[in-house]
Amino acid sequence: MIEAILEILYPSTCIFCGRICKEGICERCRAENPYIREPRCKRCGKPISSEEEEFCHDCIKQKFCYEQGRSLWLHKNSVKQSVYAFKYKNHRIYGRVYAREMAIEFGELIRLWGIDIIVPVPLHKKKVRKRGFNQAEIIARELGKRIGIPVETSAVIREKYTSPQKELGQSGRRRNLRGAFRARGRSVKGKNILIIDDIYTTGSTIDCISEELRRNGCEKTYFLTISIGQGF
Repeated sequence: MIEAILEILYPSTCIFCGRICKEGICERCRAENPYIREPRCKRCGKPISSEEEEFCHDCIKQKFCYEQGRSLWLHKNSVKQSVYAFKYKNHRIYGRVYAREMAIEFGELIRLWGIDIIVPVPLHKKKVRKRGFNQAEIIARELGKRIGIPVETSAVIREKYTSPQKELGQSGRRRNLRGAFRARGRSVKGKNILIIDDIYTTGSTIDCISEELRRNGCEKTYFLTISIGQGF
């Protein structure tokens, strides 16, 4: 009843164009923003040019601690604008749409990975106070409800306040994140963990968290994000 009233007062809009749309993505924007499909990197899921290739240029150059990951869309155009609005303009409702799309597109894959718990990339408490929420946690909680997998928001904490990653190159990102995360071994030991974040750019954040989780007894880590960049 309450949700029906809220829908009348604040009707759902398309996360890409802003038009009123009950489903959260209008038909035109869905056609203009297709999911990433094959051929794609077997590690990070970036599009690659040929079926004969196995890994993207980034994953050939660097070894990662995580097993595999996928993203819904490339981080460009209206997808980029949507994620920006989600993070910085308090469009928290978008998190439901992203999580629903992940459940539809990757539900079978999540089961294949044998995921035990979902862990959102944590924000430092200063950033949470400034922004008012953790965007990765919103997606993780919505996804967990949809696919029936528990979400552990305290499995990894962010101890170090870091500079924005977007301002740094690949090596700078790794240095910036050194010592930033701490896993709590009891909740992660022997588990296959799905890490949720908004954007995958170079993989530094997800890989640093994966490294910390593995150090604390985690079995394997995987990731899902809304969008992914096209290389560094």
